[in-house]
Amino acid sequence: MSATLETLNFDNSCLRCLPVENNTEVYPRNVAGACFSYVQPTPVDNPQLVAVSPSAMALLDLSQYELERSEFVHYFSGNLPIKGSRTAAHCYCGHQFGYFSGQLGDGAAMYIGEVVNHKDERWEIQFKGSGLTPYSRHADGRKVLRSSIREFLCSEAMHHLGIPTTRAGSCITSDSEVLRDIYYSGNPIKEKATVILRIAPTFLRFGSFEIFKPLDKITGSMGPSVGRKDILIQLLEYTINTHFPHVAAKYPDSDKERYLAFFEEVVKATAKLVALWQCVGFCHGVLNTDNMSIAGITIDYGPFGFLDVYDPDYVCNASDDGGRYAFINQPEACKWNLSKLAEALASVLPLADSNPVLEKYNELFHKFYLEKMRLKLGLIRKQLPGDEYILSVVHQNKLLFVFFWVGADFTNSFRCLNKLRISEPDRSFSELKACLLSQCTSLKDLKKRSKPSMPQSQLNMLISMIQANPNLITQMGQTALRIKNDLEKLEKLRDLNDLTEDEKRQSDNLIWDGWLKKYQCRLHIEVEHLDVDAIKTERIEVMNSNNPRFILRNYIAHNAIIQAEKGDYSEIRRVLKLLQNPYSSQLNENYQTVDYYHQTGQSNGNNRIFDYDGLPPEWSHDLRVT
Repeated sequence: MSATLETLNFDNSCLRCLPVENNTEVYPRNVAGACFSYVQPTPVDNPQLVAVSPSAMALLDLSQYELERSEFVHYFSGNLPIKGSRTAAHCYCGHQFGYFSGQLGDGAAMYIGEVVNHKDERWEIQFKGSGLTPYSRHADGRKVLRSSIREFLCSEAMHHLGIPTTRAGSCITSDSEVLRDIYYSGNPIKEKATVILRIAPTFLRFGSFEIFKPLDKITGSMGPSVGRKDILIQLLEYTINTHFPHVAAKYPDSDKERYLAFFEEVVKATAKLVALWQCVGFCHGVLNTDNMSIAGITIDYGPFGFLDVYDPDYVCNASDDGGRYAFINQPEACKWNLSKLAEALASVLPLADSNPVLEKYNELFHKFYLEKMRLKLGLIRKQLPGDEYILSVVHQNKLLFVFFWVGADFTNSFRCLNKLRISEPDRSFSELKACLLSQCTSLKDLKKRSKPSMPQSQLNMLISMIQANPNLITQMGQTALRIKNDLEKLEKLRDLNDLTEDEKRQSDNLIWDGWLKKYQCRLHIEVEHLDVDAIKTERIEVMNSNNPRFILRNYIAHNAIIQAEKGDYSEIRRVLKLLQNPYSSQLNENYQTVDYYHQTGQSNGNNRIFDYDGLPPEWSHDLRVT
């Protein structure tokens, strides 16, 4: 059953069930006593389709024919109102980098409505980059082509990797221009205003419940609706009834049990989500409470990144000086955010009740993490107590420690593991080790990656200050984390300085040899008393469907952006098709591309070619996103 652009089945329950402020003017202000503000998209000049995801748009019952209509770009750029929609901006607060920031809200996003499809699924749709709202503060409410392309591609990539996420239906750019200072150098440039259509069960987030927060003694900020317990209850009941109906049905007569069960659901969904992030090497970059979904999905793609070389301290956000949201810190950051959600609910769900639920988070995270990692390793029959130690990042001869020490490519190295065949242990052992060694970075690159982020003189000065006054460490916030990370890098760098390139290759060989023998022994236990032929095919299929061959590495997105900024969107569309089949074992010409970053402009075949599933080019090692 399909709909047309004019007959989408809207049922805008958010605006019907939650308070919306009466003021429809658009200027920066605190919005008290309301969860939404009515606002209209700002039209753009000459909208042009960059890319569309048919599978995402199918959630709204839109067919390919509707996506190809000339009116499509006008409806989904905000130039034409969509029949049945009711546009508004959502009011929320947030803890940003550990500190409460007060009111934030949809400064560059806009609620368009909720579409109920033929399966009776409810999908909230949202524009990102559609213009000013009361929450835009001093910004312009716009997004540009480069960041929009990254969000569009990563949203769809995450979905096809099997990770809960917002979907991206369309990416539409325009001739409207905005000024952006990309490098914060005081030299802004003009960029094309671009609008993304985002689709999710809901865009309610932890910060939605923080608009009631009383005065924060550290930052002096408070929620705009402080003291409005009636609206908190209204929001909570709406959220449970609409998005957790099984909770509402199970506890119709007990508010406390209903709210506790809701919190349990959010804790569990969040633990599972971050476990999946860690297993695929995804780094969000800005895990503030306003970027955490109550539905346990990935939202608000900004300076995200996927691991290339495995580095637990990888920071993908150039603005995160202290490494608060480094890859290894993501599970704990999400738990901290859950504690802030618990505090926001404390007036209706006492912390004495919610804290025991929160304390289950670590156990849940490790459970989900180990389950997924066992699949990545092809351990599908027997679960042994020692399996988690095979993966440890801190124990020598354990997999993630090996990854870290040799500088292994995270995605490609896991994909290599399917080469170890139980039926041909000796021959496949050598083949696997050769594959893994080909994924180790050079000593030169590993040294570069291990350099501290601050000069040695500055680091020494800060260490001296802390030694003289240990109490300073509690006041230094992100700087303390940065010092810790830099000290660890220094320790590794000292070890690396004692090696030559040849010695590193020999060391890599020995380290992999030690781990692989342990892995081989573990596989023998896996198939003990089982038909080897019966399990070997299943094992390879499981590993190949849990270890992606293709991810949205920074250089792939950057390569597509370079072409798009010249008006050529073909590379984005090719990358999208690639990311829709991340586990594919087939290889054809669509999995190679010209290195547009170093394109020669000649037609004699001198342009560099790289494989989407190969090691990243050297120029990409310094790519970071703000």
